[in-house]
Amino acid sequence: MFKNLRAEIKAIKEKDPAARSTLEIFLCYPGFYALLMHRVSHWLWNHSLKLLARMNSNLARFLTGIEIHPGATFGKRVFIDHGMGVVVGETAIVGDDVLLYQGVILGGTSTEKTKRHPTVEKGVIVGAGAKVMGNITIGEYSKIGTGAVVLKDVPPQSTCVGVPGRIVRRKGVKPEKVDLDHGKLPDPVADAIRVLEKHLQENDRRFEILFEKHEICLTEDIRDEQEELEDLFNKDGD
Repeated sequence: MFKNLRAEIKAIKEKDPAARSTLEIFLCYPGFYALLMHRVSHWLWNHSLKLLARMNSNLARFLTGIEIHPGATFGKRVFIDHGMGVVVGETAIVGDDVLLYQGVILGGTSTEKTKRHPTVEKGVIVGAGAKVMGNITIGEYSKIGTGAVVLKDVPPQSTCVGVPGRIVRRKGVKPEKVDLDHGKLPDPVADAIRVLEKHLQENDRRFEILFEKHEICLTEDIRDEQEELEDLFNKDGD
């Protein structure tokens, strides 16, 4: 048990540059407490003490702001950073070395008593506020961007962003270091807005050209009418 605790603390120090000491992690990290209490709840759940398991998980939720169903399965060295608002459903499976940020939801999309929550494989990073919904699989060492809504499987070593989630990087296409630098992640929404702005600018230029041509046509028509009137006056004068 102590060996596992040391591994958990070491993983936190590696994944969180703000972690300065083991004592600080013990006293100030709600994600660490939430996982410790969940492991107790999970043991109770698997030994048919489901009411006690739910009571313990509710206590953990009250203390940490992190809601993990006792039936969820967690691997080793998982780190929930900050953690407020994290929700993990009953049939979710979280692999080793996974990093979850605050506001992450591993939720279900079915009311049937089946596997209805995600499987998050080894080394995955899920950004703040991301929603991973349904019985889908997030492949090893993939990254889910901040605020993404993922409804389909994500291949290993891929990057998924946007609403709904879209694969923007994949192993063998654009390899990169596994790091959640949001400044470097593609933004499909921003790209779409830029395309719309470009189209609007092009339309504005086209309208300007049309108006110029229309004014030229009007000017020519007025000139023709003036010449006709002058011809009529000249004839009357004669």
